[in-house]
This record gives sequence, C-alpha cells and structure tokens, in this order.
Amino acid sequence: MVFVVLIMLAFPVQGHSLSFDINPFKNNSSVFSRFPELSGKISSRVLTMALEGYRTIKEQGKVSRDGILTVIDFNRPSVDERMFVIDVNRGQLLYSALVAHGRGSGENYAESFSNIPGSRQSSLGFYTTGETYDGKNGYSLRLQGMERGINDNAESRSIVIHGADYVSYDFIRRHGRLGRSEGCPAISFDCFQKVIDLIKGGSCLFIYHDGRDYAAKSMLFAPDLARRQPVSDQFS
Repeated sequence: MVFVVLIMLAFPVQGHSLSFDINPFKNNSSVFSRFPELSGKISSRVLTMALEGYRTIKEQGKVSRDGILTVIDFNRPSVDERMFVIDVNRGQLLYSALVAHGRGSGENYAESFSNIPGSRQSSLGFYTTGETYDGKNGYSLRLQGMERGINDNAESRSIVIHGADYVSYDFIRRHGRLGRSEGCPAISFDCFQKVIDLIKGGSCLFIYHDGRDYAAKSMLFAPDLARRQPVSDQFS
C-alpha cells in the first residue's frame, strides 16, 4: 500500500494534478512568528484575515494611515480584552483593551450582528477611521464601513468609538460582563482618548466573529486568496 501511494505521488494520473489545502485561514500559526505578542491573545485565523483585508484595502488606496491595524475579536467574551491595536510594519502590539458590543448582539458574548439602523447590534467587517469630534459621549471617533451590506450603514447609524462607564473591570466584577452599547465598539474611559488618538485619521479597523461565516460574504476575500504569499512573509 505504501509503495502504491509513493508511485501515485511520483507519477500523478494524466489530466490531474495534486492539490494541497493552503487556505491561510486554517492553522496559520506561522503568522505569530511575525507578531509574537499576539500569540495566545487572538486566533491565527482572525489575525490572518485582518492582515489580508488590511492589505487589500491599502492596495485600493483606502488606507491613509499606513501601518496601524485595529482588530476586534467578538469570538471572545466581553470580560476579555478583545481589541488589539497593531503596528503591522514592526510586528508590535501597541495596545489591547476591553470593548463592548451592541445590546442587540448578546449578553457576555456577541452572537447577532446587523447593518440595519435601529437594530442596536454590532456590525462586522472592515472599517477605516475618520475624524474625531465631541458628541453626547464626549471625545469620539467616526468610523466608515467599507463593505456593502455588511457595515456600510455605519455612518448613518452613528457607529463610532467612544468611552463608556460600563466598560471597566469594576463593571465586570459587579455584573459578570461589560455593559452594552447601541452598536458602537465602546471602550473604557481609562483609555479611550489614548486609543482614539492612536488610530484616528484613516487607519484600518476589523471586527470579526466566526458564527455568521463572514469570510464567505465579504467581497474583500477573492477566490484566489489561498494562492497568495503567506501573511507572515507579507509584513516581514
């Protein structure tokens, strides 16, 4: 049996070629060789998708703040730090933080997502950061959704990054989870100014969750994605 397999590998049947599953969304742990500080904090799948999308949007000329990528991993519960600000050029984690999801998305875990005004749910996908302003939640950062049907209503829904008193470890101790927003990725008053100033002005932000099969719906991930250069090499 072993001999037959070896023969088949050496001389493939005419008209057929051997194929290998090199999908970069599966077990791409090599990405952590470039971003070691993120190992154990975020899955290789989420980080790989974030880097692929960042590269695509940058190639389209839609990223004016080069090198800064923010990833929000809504696979994690609200009691975990699940916002990560990354310097993709240096392979560094610049900041990690607690972040709330929309009240319509779930309790401790975000499970439902929407692009519809009034849903009070978070929206997935890629965004670019815009201008800062002072609004009802104080110093805030506008977000522009980059994906039609997934998050392109972000501006009309007033989805922004802002500080909130329900995003804190004290709130977690009292309630067992973070409070929830109207759909915004709200962060702690302890760090909101620092984070906003770090990512404002045209950087890339990615919000992800496995449950809605986001990758199958997003137009940013082309069918030939698996044949691209490995992510760990793209940013070396």
